[in-house]
Amino acid sequence: MTATAITAVGTRPAFGLDRAAFWLLLAFVASLQLSIAMADILLTAALLAWAATLVRDRARPAAPPFMVPLVAYAAVTLISAAFSLDPKASFIDSKQLVLLLIVPMVYQIARGRQAHTVIDVILGVGAVSAAVGIVQYGVLHYDSLRLRPEGTLTHYMTYSGTLMLVLCTAVARLVFGSRDRIWPAMVMPALIVALAVSLGRNAWVGACVAVGLLLVLRDFRLTALLPVAVALVFALAPDSVTSRMRSMFDLRDPTNQDRIAMLEVGAGIVRDHPLTGVGPTMVQRVYEQYRPAYAVELVNPHLHNVPVQIAAERGLPALAVFAWFIISLVLALVRMFRSGRERLLVATALAATAAMLSAGLFEYNFGDSEFLMLFLVLITLPFAAWTVGTAAAETRRAA
Repeated sequence: MTATAITAVGTRPAFGLDRAAFWLLLAFVASLQLSIAMADILLTAALLAWAATLVRDRARPAAPPFMVPLVAYAAVTLISAAFSLDPKASFIDSKQLVLLLIVPMVYQIARGRQAHTVIDVILGVGAVSAAVGIVQYGVLHYDSLRLRPEGTLTHYMTYSGTLMLVLCTAVARLVFGSRDRIWPAMVMPALIVALAVSLGRNAWVGACVAVGLLLVLRDFRLTALLPVAVALVFALAPDSVTSRMRSMFDLRDPTNQDRIAMLEVGAGIVRDHPLTGVGPTMVQRVYEQYRPAYAVELVNPHLHNVPVQIAAERGLPALAVFAWFIISLVLALVRMFRSGRERLLVATALAATAAMLSAGLFEYNFGDSEFLMLFLVLITLPFAAWTVGTAAAETRRAA
């Protein structure tokens, strides 16, 4: 096969506009764990550069198959906003749907080996973010439920959620990577410690489920390591962490009690508004109407559960579309994993999905912009790398 043919199906030469688009993508991915304001600016710049490449090439946007249910999810969200208790406020809140453009952008920019470069950036910045959280905990005394490590982000829940995704990435690289395993092995202790001292129980659950899945995918016998690792963390962790771990199983814990109340609130809202919900960002406005007497907080901004929040806010059709998105994504990833190609990226995406879903039973992480952006990047990367590999295989067969 000629060099020209290889170039046509491999990673496109990064000159001019293509190079700018790729570097802006890397800068955007790096900023996700550092600053939401910086991430928004760099995302805008990356989207503009990507759009410019489409105009230059007279090409249409392309995306993985799971983009279809995501577009449907955006549509039902806008319908929900139209029938909202306050349509104007709901439409303004729906601006988060713009983040879905991350999928086609990453899909068309991070092709071939460039997808692995994105993973390198995520791990590198993740190490810095973990170090900041550890310093906050150990030096600045961010060591209580009222003051928790948050890295350079705006909220401790966002911080623990992004750490969870980076940990998934590091473990996948360590278990499935064929090269450069030393770096994730070096980063892993900092990520584990930072995630532990973040006191984010939902992220702990998500990380354990995701790591367990990665071990099963590699070799089921490796799952024996997971309880050992949890036991070591429990034995070595400070009292603030171990007491927080024990509280997960205490129904008298105020936060556990309040989460049960939120489920009851969500069920009440869905019963009264099954088709379109109360509208994006409207749950907090009606919360007191459905609040049971045993609830701890008078008002909550959301229901700390992804499926319940979607159903209450956007209606049961939106929840069905969300399920369609997850099923479509997982089935595609499983098919790719069984083929044996790009297993590192595919395993990372599967772990990120498992983490989001399991942690999302206790936190509305799918509505957290920073978390959602990083999640969308991770689940798109294997499809971006796969496209180049498939084209290369077809060209080799033709030759």
